[in-house]
Amino acid sequence: MFEGAGVAVFALTGALVAARKGMDPLGFILLATVTGVGGGTLRELVLGHSALWVREPSDVIICTLVALGAWTLAYFRPGMLEGWGGRKLLIWADAAGLSLFAVVGTLRGLDAGVPVISAVALGAMTATFGGVIRDVLAGDRPMVLWSRDFYVTAATAGAAAAALLAGLGLPGLVVMLGGIAAAFILRAGSLLFGWSFPKLPGKAD
Repeated sequence: MFEGAGVAVFALTGALVAARKGMDPLGFILLATVTGVGGGTLRELVLGHSALWVREPSDVIICTLVALGAWTLAYFRPGMLEGWGGRKLLIWADAAGLSLFAVVGTLRGLDAGVPVISAVALGAMTATFGGVIRDVLAGDRPMVLWSRDFYVTAATAGAAAAALLAGLGLPGLVVMLGGIAAAFILRAGSLLFGWSFPKLPGKAD
C-alpha cells in the first residue's frame, strides 16, 4: 500500500514537470513513470533482483493513470498545474514521495537481509533517484542539488528512523509512520524555515 502511494505521489511530480514543460501525453507518461519507479528500480538492481514493475506492471499502470489524469487537467484547465501554484505542489508532492520511499526502500533492504547501514543507504537511494532522473530528463537542476536544502539528509533521517524503530521490534505501522514523519519534518523545515547545514566558508548560496 505504502509503495503504491509513493509511486503515485512521485509520478505526480513527474507529471507536474511535464505540464510545466508543455509536453504531450506520452511525455507526461514518460516523466511520471521514470519518476515513480526510478528509485525502486535502482534499489532492486542493487539487491540483485529484477525491477518490481517488470514482474508486476501495477506500478506502471499507476504512473500512466496519474500522468493521463494530469494531462487531462492541464489540457482543460490551462495553467492550473503551472506557475507558482504548480511549483508549490511539485515541491510538496516531492517531499511526500521522498518521505514514503525513504522508508519503503529501507524496509525492503532489511527484508532482503542486508546490514542496517546498507538498508539505510538503499532507503535514501530509493527516495532520491527517481527525482534525479525526472529533473535531468526535463533539463532542470535536480532538487538534490538545491543549495544546502535538507534533501538527501531528510531521506537519510527517515530511513535511519525506520531502521531504528524496526530494530526495536515496533509494529510495522509505527515504523512506517515514524520514518515518514522524520523525513517529512526535516524536509518541510528546510522548505519553510530554511533549515540547513552551515554553508562552507567563502561559498555563496
